[in-house]
Amino acid sequence: MQRTLIVLGIVIAAIGLAWPWLRRLPFGRLPGDIHVVRDGFSFHFPIVTCIVVSIVISVILWIFRR
Repeated sequence: MQRTLIVLGIVIAAIGLAWPWLRRLPFGRLPGDIHVVRDGFSFHFPIVTCIVVSIVISVILWIFRR
């Protein structure tokens, strides 16, 4: 459990340090993501981005389990 928490902390820190470069990636703005803008209201639901991220994580976990 300790090793898992340490690795998780390092991963979160690495993502935080790489954030200026990561936010330039098109995730969250893929075709199929829902974005509605009205007067005084804005709604964004990145459904396609969620699906892509889920598939990538599933493939990575599948590879590591083999």
